Amino acid sequence: MTTPIPLLDLRAQYQSIRDDVLRAIERVLDGMTLFLGPEQGLFEQEFAAYCHAAHGVSVSNGTDALNLALRACGVGPGDEVITVSNTFMATVEAITLVGATPVFVDCDPTTYTMDCGQLAGALTPRSKVIMPVHLYGHAADMDAIMSFAREHGLLVIEDASQAQGATYKGEPVGAIGDIGCFSLYYSKNLGAYGEAGICVTNNTDYATDMRTFRDHGSRVRYQHEIIGTNARMDELQAAILRVKLPLLDGWNERRRQHAATYTEALRGVVLATPEAEPWAGHIYYVYVVRVADRDRVKHDLEAAGVLTGVHYPIPCHLQPACAPLGYKRGDFPVTEEYADQILSIPMYPELTDEQLDTVINALKQACSAPASAH
Repeated sequence: MTTPIPLLDLRAQYQSIRDDVLRAIERVLDGMTLFLGPEQGLFEQEFAAYCHAAHGVSVSNGTDALNLALRACGVGPGDEVITVSNTFMATVEAITLVGATPVFVDCDPTTYTMDCGQLAGALTPRSKVIMPVHLYGHAADMDAIMSFAREHGLLVIEDASQAQGATYKGEPVGAIGDIGCFSLYYSKNLGAYGEAGICVTNNTDYATDMRTFRDHGSRVRYQHEIIGTNARMDELQAAILRVKLPLLDGWNERRRQHAATYTEALRGVVLATPEAEPWAGHIYYVYVVRVADRDRVKHDLEAAGVLTGVHYPIPCHLQPACAPLGYKRGDFPVTEEYADQILSIPMYPELTDEQLDTVINALKQACSAPASAH
């Protein structure tokens, strides 16, 4: 039986860096400083420089990155944060965890990111922050977002959880707004071997506050200035991420090459392939097509040995957890339509030409099958 093509193949990447990773792990274990150690400090410096930011604050995961960024910006009960429904639930969780209220806008029909034309309709006297999401590795329109935010006295926190290495008009995302938040979950373009995250900012006060929050509200051990939390990055993860960071741009370029192959072959086969705006340096965290009869196509692909995903099948405003917010079906028609059509196909740097051909041919066959076939 032919080996299935996974949505993501972490083993293939690991084999290419195995010796360097094991040396990094051994270095940490020899030193036995297992958190807030030298690897973590160096990774913060290196990632901040990579993002053209003054400060990096490593944390335990992407959700904590968003949460601590909101706290550093003084967001709390009574405040509203304008964001998108077309995102992973962590974006919304972070807002509610600080006691604020998420206010949704629809997504742009081309980029799947924030529809900036809807910001004015979401603005209220309680609005404090705009939180755009650089979804799937494509930047949101940051000029439009920053202009609106500055005009109305709002802060901007970039949810860059899926955008390690993505650019907007040549600038890395993350340091364009007031704070940028990255998940370094294992599936990401730059991923730990487990959970990790990092915030970047050019504001020294925000960086200082986030460092305090992540370590139980303490700057001096056993002296707790405020109520914080435990959101420190593991030193082992920092060492592994330092091995990976210098390779990130090369890996992202391979993703772009694979995306170009997919797009050329699938034009006219699926309802839509990803489109990158001229100002966006897309890094294709996932390669998302839109298809009719999505569930059948997904089933047919998996029967052909091509594993797929759906990012994301239920928009945040229709999640049971968000029912108290009062949104209903029909509020964000673009997001809702796409949720029934989107399908993520295999995307990772190590994909071979043979695997790409297999995915393309399987998708062509699945999309040409009659709708009733199952």
